[in-house]
Amino acid sequence: MAGTPESTGGPIRPVVALGLATVSFVALLIFGLGMVSLALSADIVETPGLGQIPGVVATALTTGAFALILWLGLRRRHPSFWTALWTALGCYVVYVVTLWLAVATAADPATATDVAGRIATTWFGVVVAATAAVAAWGGIGLVRTRSQRPRWPWEDEFDE
Repeated sequence: MAGTPESTGGPIRPVVALGLATVSFVALLIFGLGMVSLALSADIVETPGLGQIPGVVATALTTGAFALILWLGLRRRHPSFWTALWTALGCYVVYVVTLWLAVATAADPATATDVAGRIATTWFGVVVAATAAVAAWGGIGLVRTRSQRPRWPWEDEFDE
């Protein structure tokens, strides 16, 4: 179409990168926790009678923490990849703490400590931190890239 400006390439806007990274984090977290649960033949929260609510609450609040911490890094002029480390650590702490709080409201503090301690010291905690690091790294990479959109050879202007 004549008169429509063509994209000149450049970095992805931080808001778009944040959205993509957050969706990736949730998908990787659910997949990773499910695969670890399958591999270990163990539930994430093995205490009977608690249901799924503590896990849902912990995942929702951890997703919010992921988005907040990553946004603080992405809004800089030139985001640092160190933000991925801080995001991973923040998500790990928020997941364990919110899981403890969610279980403590449904059961007693001793049960909550047992559940949160198990998450913090097993592969489940590693999955939370690793998925946050990978998704944050990808979001930061999207903002930092200076490449242009892919083009087919016949799209070059010099051929016309």
